[in-house]
Amino acid sequence: MSIQVAHISKTYGEQKALNDISFRIEKGEIVGFLGPNGAGKSTLMKILTTYLNASDGTATVNNFSIINDKFNVQKSVGYLPEHNPLYLEMYVREYLRFNAEIHGIPKSEVALVIKKTGLTSEAHKKIEQLSKGYRQRVGLANALLHNPEVLILDEPTTGLDPNQLLEIRALIKNIGKEKTVLLSTHIMQEVEAICDRVIIINKGEIVLDKKLSDLSKTKEQIIEVEFNYRVEVEALKQIPTVTKVVNSSGFVYDIYFSTEKDVRGEVFDYAHDNGLKILQLHQKNTTLEKLFIEMTTQK
Repeated sequence: MSIQVAHISKTYGEQKALNDISFRIEKGEIVGFLGPNGAGKSTLMKILTTYLNASDGTATVNNFSIINDKFNVQKSVGYLPEHNPLYLEMYVREYLRFNAEIHGIPKSEVALVIKKTGLTSEAHKKIEQLSKGYRQRVGLANALLHNPEVLILDEPTTGLDPNQLLEIRALIKNIGKEKTVLLSTHIMQEVEAICDRVIIINKGEIVLDKKLSDLSKTKEQIIEVEFNYRVEVEALKQIPTVTKVVNSSGFVYDIYFSTEKDVRGEVFDYAHDNGLKILQLHQKNTTLEKLFIEMTTQK
């Protein structure tokens, strides 16, 4: 068991930020922690990293207690906080070597983590010279330096441009092949792109905990596809079981199907038969947005 949270509550004076939170995350899962601003996501992250103490309840991370074994919890966790704290005047390699020395980690690990996070071309630069996307990579590299079993990432893509966002998503997904990841976000697309499971929190309480595969079991599917040039909406409606087509932007289309069958093959066949190239294609979760709105607007 990578993370086990049991009846965690946190109060600040009269305000209850978390109210009796419990869940378990198995080794190797990538779990999205989703909720509106102020729902309590960051508070729980800080408790799991031992930065804050819970008012009630307990938790274990990699089988170490956040109350009685804080040092081993910290060794087991790689943490990227929402506001990534960096020494901007330091060079990337210098900064990572500095942190490696604090952890007693061989300098050889710095080169490995620089390569893993795609920082090779930027390692000789000062952090202040980097874009927001590369600064996030530095934060991830620092979180990975000590080879933790668990990664806790708090809003890792906030403020990134679309290209940087895609790069960081891909990086996190790749890292998740080896680590357990708890990813806090208020962006539903983030969960769909990266995670295996979603936990929705609202006003300090868990209101939904499901695997994305279970959420997608519906008779309606949405396929988002980008072609290499514009296609008439009426032409795409000729694909079997299509109920609606929306040209969301440029050459990107949301195609709605009324079937439980995986229809990605039909879209590929349509593109092939009509001389089109598919630049990107993915299934959208048709129920996550609806569930999020329902669960976070309950009185």
